[in-house]
Amino acid sequence: MKADAKQLHADVEFLTTLQPARHYRNLKSLNQAADYIKGAFEKLENGHVEEQTFKADGRQYRNIIVWFGPPDAPRLVVGAHYDVCGDQPGADDNASAVAGLLETARLLQQHGSNPKYRVELVAYPNEEPPYFATEHMGSAVHAKSLHDAKVPVRAMLCYEMIGYFRDEPGSQRFPNEQLAALYPNTGNFIIAVGRTGQERFTQQVQELMQTKADIDVQRINLPAEMGLAGLSDHRNYWRYGYEALMINDTSFLRNPNYHLPSDTIDTLDFKRMAEVVNGVYAAILGL
Repeated sequence: MKADAKQLHADVEFLTTLQPARHYRNLKSLNQAADYIKGAFEKLENGHVEEQTFKADGRQYRNIIVWFGPPDAPRLVVGAHYDVCGDQPGADDNASAVAGLLETARLLQQHGSNPKYRVELVAYPNEEPPYFATEHMGSAVHAKSLHDAKVPVRAMLCYEMIGYFRDEPGSQRFPNEQLAALYPNTGNFIIAVGRTGQERFTQQVQELMQTKADIDVQRINLPAEMGLAGLSDHRNYWRYGYEALMINDTSFLRNPNYHLPSDTIDTLDFKRMAEVVNGVYAAILGL
């Protein structure tokens, strides 16, 4: 019941070698990524695969969905975005998260889901600029569809950059001295990032992850209006009052390759990435 580091590598390798880069203008590559994700989901015997299409500026985009469990149960959403920012391979941002999502789906198929929930895994386009913080984010479309259908939602867990780790002291940076005093200064941990007011939920996810993840799991809750709190797809679920958080390696506060052509597969740590997935799978089963 462990995530497969070799499979994670294979998934990241496919996504990072797509040419041209899989950003919002390169629909051919973006659709190749979507097809790859859909194909992986369709191999899972117990999974129900769906597509949610939408348009932005005259272009059609696709949320790729697989779900497990009782169809009418409350939703437990797990998401990751498959687009990149500009002309770059996007290994950590965000192929690492998509690989984590795919491996989570495989674990759910092989070892069972949470019978209390319809566990819905969603791969989104349009997380990156120019659509970030707009209604054209794939996650904004998905979250609104749940709200409009009055679907009960237990929570949303967002995979966002889960592959970059360092063991050198001082490799972890912080936005201010107050936070630096509270957290390790070595960038070898994963962190659950939630919003103020959802501290109990964030703590629950952190503690569940730590039971199965052979990696240090930290947590933080920040005001939603503070930019660092909502830097991914989970932000769109907050809008409707759902509990949601981001599983993150702290992004540009650790990874110097953020949004650069140097965000390549050789910079990632797949052994630790697998431990992050093990932790999230434990959280899915335990919530």
